[in-house]
Amino acid sequence: MKIPFKVISWMWVLCLITFFARAQNPIIQTIYTADPAPLVHRDRVYLYTGHDEDTATYFRMNDWRVYSSADMVNWTDHGSPLSFETFKWASGDAWASHCISRNGKFYWYVTATDKTLKRPVIGVAVSDSPTGPFKDAIGKPLITNQWGDIDPTAFIDEDGQAYLYWGNPKLWYVKLNQDMVSYDQKVGVVEVPLTKESFAVRPNNTQRTTSYEEGPWLDKRGSLYYLLYAAGGVPEHLAYSTSTSPTGPWVYRDTIMTVIKKGGAFTNHPGLVDFKGKSYLFYHNGALPNGGGFRRSVAVEEFSFNPDGTIPRILPTKEGVTTSAAFLNPFQKTEAETGAWMQGVETKTQGNTGVYVTDIQEGDYIKVRSVDFGAGAKSFQASVAAGGTGGRIEVRLDSPSGQLVGTCPVKSTGGELKWKTAAGKIKGATGVKDLYLVFKGGQGALFNFDWWRFASK
Repeated sequence: MKIPFKVISWMWVLCLITFFARAQNPIIQTIYTADPAPLVHRDRVYLYTGHDEDTATYFRMNDWRVYSSADMVNWTDHGSPLSFETFKWASGDAWASHCISRNGKFYWYVTATDKTLKRPVIGVAVSDSPTGPFKDAIGKPLITNQWGDIDPTAFIDEDGQAYLYWGNPKLWYVKLNQDMVSYDQKVGVVEVPLTKESFAVRPNNTQRTTSYEEGPWLDKRGSLYYLLYAAGGVPEHLAYSTSTSPTGPWVYRDTIMTVIKKGGAFTNHPGLVDFKGKSYLFYHNGALPNGGGFRRSVAVEEFSFNPDGTIPRILPTKEGVTTSAAFLNPFQKTEAETGAWMQGVETKTQGNTGVYVTDIQEGDYIKVRSVDFGAGAKSFQASVAAGGTGGRIEVRLDSPSGQLVGTCPVKSTGGELKWKTAAGKIKGATGVKDLYLVFKGGQGALFNFDWWRFASK
């Protein structure tokens, strides 16, 4: 999905450059993503999302995607390790999901349509790695409760008991067994009472009287449990309730994020994590070009809980996370599909290469935030593949038209997937800077790009 520049005037071009230089949200620009489910594992945040197709006019979603970050500003694309086709019982609709880790394995709970039941159900996939590959854990759906089996969220309490919540228009949960792929049959599926005390009143609706809509997210801080959810009907806002028990009763608290009126989607979906001492709320909007209710994009905001444990009102922004949780080391190999903003390019996955950047054209660029060049860099290397004449990578600082510190020529490698290492000299890159890799070379697709690395002085 290319984000086009429509050149009207130089003033307009400068406005676009200024906007994209500041923008961090949405955090994925190469495709449409939805229903964020973040997971903190070791020193990274792994983000599991749905994937709205470029031409979708309904919820047309065929696979799930994984991204990760060590600093909350630069995200690495790990491709699609799971699709509805992974489940032989599924006919389509790779809807909202949630991945959680336990005992060295990763369990990905997903929504898909069952071939026999002809309605959404909840399945579970498993992997030894947060980025896959994943396989169907049980060969059948885990939850076949009734209409409304969508939007699963998993949570493991401090006593080791795991829970799975889900549902629209109702809200249910089960107590997962230790194996994470079955649940306590004695307790069974429990329906959560949707009372005005728990979820507030939905005005002017006699059939759905409370604000709970869908997309639950269960979390805990201290002794208090938090249930975040999409609320209020369509268009949705985000709200939350709390309890002293993971199974309720719940007490309605407040709105977290109001309806996004400009650049929003008519749905929303919360995800909450703490990472390196800070709290982050994930959500989705419709802010990318041609975006909307069926072509959504994941965004994130940093926030702080109030002293009394309540969640403040959080505003959606274009800037997103403005402070980095760590500085990126440019002297180690970095995947080209890592960045804070990718203008114009797309990503693909192929064999041993894995994920790489493609559809690179004149003026496209990759922005990498908070790169620590230290005392300086002397050279730049890039793994590239060019079937045509190639082009060049301009290495710039702080903006797409910022200080030019080096150029890396890219010549034909004899094939669009025949990889070679190109190099160029660097002068003037010191300290912590935002790095822009700007692609030049004329008309059409220029080359493919797998990884890059600087050498220090």
